[in-house]
Amino acid sequence: MQQASGKKIGWVSAAAIVVANMVGTGVFTSLGLQLESLRSVWSIILLWVLGGLISLFGAFSYAELGTKLPRSGGEYYFLSRIYHPILGYLSGWISLTVGFAASVALAAMAMGAYIGKFMPVSAQFIAVATILLVSLVHSVNIRQSSHFQNTFTALKLLLILFFILACFIMEPVGAPLELKTSWHTELAKPTFAVSLVYVLYAFSGWNAAAYIVEEIDSPVRNLPRALIGGTLLVSVLYVLLQLAFLKQAGVAQLQGKVEVGQIVAELMFGASGGRAISFFIAFFLVSSISAMVWVGPRVVRAMANDYTIWRFLSQDNRNGIPVRAVWLQASISIFMIATSSFEQVLVYSGFVLQLFTTAAVAGVFVMRWKNGHSGYSSPGYPWVQLAFLAISFWILAFLLYERPVESLWGLANLGLGAISYWLSKDYLHKASS
Repeated sequence: MQQASGKKIGWVSAAAIVVANMVGTGVFTSLGLQLESLRSVWSIILLWVLGGLISLFGAFSYAELGTKLPRSGGEYYFLSRIYHPILGYLSGWISLTVGFAASVALAAMAMGAYIGKFMPVSAQFIAVATILLVSLVHSVNIRQSSHFQNTFTALKLLLILFFILACFIMEPVGAPLELKTSWHTELAKPTFAVSLVYVLYAFSGWNAAAYIVEEIDSPVRNLPRALIGGTLLVSVLYVLLQLAFLKQAGVAQLQGKVEVGQIVAELMFGASGGRAISFFIAFFLVSSISAMVWVGPRVVRAMANDYTIWRFLSQDNRNGIPVRAVWLQASISIFMIATSSFEQVLVYSGFVLQLFTTAAVAGVFVMRWKNGHSGYSSPGYPWVQLAFLAISFWILAFLLYERPVESLWGLANLGLGAISYWLSKDYLHKASS
């Protein structure tokens, strides 16, 4: 893999961040939920192709935003510069309070639940210990973080490739799905739309490299490579992996189940092999946790540099690592694990997180209107942005209709963020930086 240049990372390391953020538990669990209402292989594969295209459209947009606004922080910095500082602040507030911390907690608890089946320690202990260890690794320097992230991401990709090849090479033991099942009628079902929401959740993380722009060497060249290359790679692997699962197992075996990877592994390799694969899947969640521990504190640091109310979090160590922000995020994640109250937080935060992503992609239009256009240009402009926005507005409307309580709680959290913004009278947003 490409090595970090000085104190910065190359596009391969940045793409590894994207891949590690995207590849989590969703790709190994969503299929069972989709099969509760869909029967056609082609309907399901279309879902994953659409998920990849939508994520790729978002990556195109973020590549343009990040190369023209080359500062770490993602939506926090984009929205502050394009619209108004309060929108960026609210985006950072969500990332600080529930965004990355909750995702870290969820991945760590999933890891603990898997490994806890095979080890004489509690799942909660494993989850907390993993967060502490990964946070410690990311508290030293960027080069160590890069090596750690690249290693675990490469191992995760090797596991997925092994799983795909094994599924296609080995004869199915179960009753695979019927390829001739009609798929045209399923596209109009509301359940197809619901399943697309699950798929898009599995694809989340495609924008990860935009949060660490300042740590990427030559971002004008390398940021688009990382965002687009990482998203393309994961999209191809996701589609192949779902095809592989469907080749080995049928509806009755997978329907409503979340442990899809374990079920397929047991069909192929027996009970012992299934347990081994489950252990590796859980172990490589370390890569997802690592990516979020790396990326999340950069958003906090960007806020802390601009607002005196968070200034105590802006201090870096001598190697440029925002150590205080790293350990604040770790503390919030551990608190969520200890209280087991983060599941609802994840649901209600999903609405506002999607809201800010939508605003960022729309910002491509606003930025060109304000400043004209020069430099890197998003492929397919403006059609890919319009397609992304159409899907995003549909998702937001769907979540507000189907989950009004959680969505309103998310908006209430934004209200708290707005209060903290106005309380910070010594506002130091650096418009020229």
